[in-house]
Amino acid sequence: MIEDLVVGLAGSGGDGVVSAGESLLAAASSQGFYAMMTKSFGSQIRGGESSCRVRLSTRKVLNPGGVLDVAVALNWEDFRRFGAELPIGPGTVLIHEAKAGPPPADLAPSGRMPREVIGVPLAELAKASAGTDRAKTTIVLGVLSGWFGVPQEALDRGLQKKFAQKGEGLLEANRKALARGISFAAEHPLAAPRALARPEASAPKLLCDGNEMCASAAIFSGCEFFGGYPITPSTEVMQILSRELPRYGGVVLQAEDEISGVGATVGASFAGKKSMTATSGPGMSLKTEMLGLASIAELPLVLLNVQRGGPSTGMPTKPEQADLFQAAFSAHGDVLRPVLAPSSVEDTFRLTVEAFNLAEKYQTPVVILSDQEIAQRKETVDPIDVSRFEVLERLRPTSEQLTGGYQRFAETPSGVSPLSHPGMQGGNYLAAGIEHDVKGAPTASGATHAAMNTKRFRKLAPLQERSDLFERQGPPDAPIALVSWGSSAGVAREAFALARARRLPVKLLIPSLLYPVAEPVYRAFFASVRAGLVLELSHQGQLYRVLRMFVDVPPGVTSFARSGAQPFRADELLERLEQQAEALR
Repeated sequence: MIEDLVVGLAGSGGDGVVSAGESLLAAASSQGFYAMMTKSFGSQIRGGESSCRVRLSTRKVLNPGGVLDVAVALNWEDFRRFGAELPIGPGTVLIHEAKAGPPPADLAPSGRMPREVIGVPLAELAKASAGTDRAKTTIVLGVLSGWFGVPQEALDRGLQKKFAQKGEGLLEANRKALARGISFAAEHPLAAPRALARPEASAPKLLCDGNEMCASAAIFSGCEFFGGYPITPSTEVMQILSRELPRYGGVVLQAEDEISGVGATVGASFAGKKSMTATSGPGMSLKTEMLGLASIAELPLVLLNVQRGGPSTGMPTKPEQADLFQAAFSAHGDVLRPVLAPSSVEDTFRLTVEAFNLAEKYQTPVVILSDQEIAQRKETVDPIDVSRFEVLERLRPTSEQLTGGYQRFAETPSGVSPLSHPGMQGGNYLAAGIEHDVKGAPTASGATHAAMNTKRFRKLAPLQERSDLFERQGPPDAPIALVSWGSSAGVAREAFALARARRLPVKLLIPSLLYPVAEPVYRAFFASVRAGLVLELSHQGQLYRVLRMFVDVPPGVTSFARSGAQPFRADELLERLEQQAEALR
């Protein structure tokens, strides 16, 4: 019996590859498995290649996994386009459409071609059982059920959910295809059987992606306005809020462009409403000037940037972690804005609530740096206990402050000044992008400008002490450090667990707060460190470079970084940690 199974499928657009992955994921979730699904597409508007990978486990899943246990190729050309995203090795069971012929010689690195390569007449079986070759991915589900023990009844429920509203005939046809795939597996058993162990008694779990978590957390946090523009891979947030936010009294505006979307969001915040926008790298570039307006006007605002491969249009459907410089530094003048990064689908809820709280508490734009993998991958999560979250509101002026000559930007011990809104009697003030005095009146005074810069930076100083925004594991005095963030953090967690099992002297740090840099937290973490890695999916290793700007990073700590669409694997990271441990001996 095996406790972990990683399945990857690839085919052309319209083959139903992603739908098959979703059906497999839903079936696993209903049985109490921990599961995760990532999906990837070509950047074409229509057609092109598509793939997904599904990881099922009896234990909590931390990342999409490394080398595939099962690879399914509906055609070789599309499968090869995904390269490192669907790695195969000697232990992989490679299933392919029989009429596509044997796998190309260069499909895998030398010596790593799977021992079991099985041609299945998918289209032929689908046509014979369901009356259409469009059911070939349902044949695949049946084969997986037969070989690996994924319960047929769970897959059948998934088919019902998918096809019930499309007519009984279509549902029955796919049921026949599922049964035929199961019988094919029985007729052609694997050379080395690998049945998947059943999980211990467990209630069904939630099944959602990061964009759904973000939208749900925004509603929970009291978001009243969303202004945005569609852009891959963040569009689902706007779609969900368009459907759900009006039910809670909120408003969604799909603007004519990215600039208008964030401009409306700034305006809504000025009007006293909790506000949010969402985008990806190219849209973030366009929104930058408006973020500066929100910064100098000290208005709360949450901006979700779902990172993708770049620069320019880049790779819209692939993940990357290369927008950190943009999030932290894309501003003229001296601007400081908090940047947060979730490390999983479940974590996206917590960080979105935190982003709204920081925005309201410090009256500032807050950037959430998600990425395509977290935003669009599906994960099973336990129901979220919302009672453990506190929801903060902005500081509003008292009646005495409003009747005594209201000073919108008054100097206070915390640096945070009471914020009024239109319609609040006595709360009128000038909000503009020009530098101002305590009442909002324009000024060209260098002394006043310096004082306001100091105020805007000073109010955010407490963030540097927020050690609760960091996950730490391992012995405090360990000499080897592993630091990672965003979607790469799941690989780091798994590699860290493997390293500890091998008694390597390693400790782990996962920051949720990327900027401003929490210097005291890093100083304490690095105090015992002589070697280590900063793991991230960007060509430059942007977090590593940011840390070196503010912290004395030990010389033995190096960057382990690569460009997007080339995911890390826990085994390769473990190998690097073993090499560092050996060098310290």
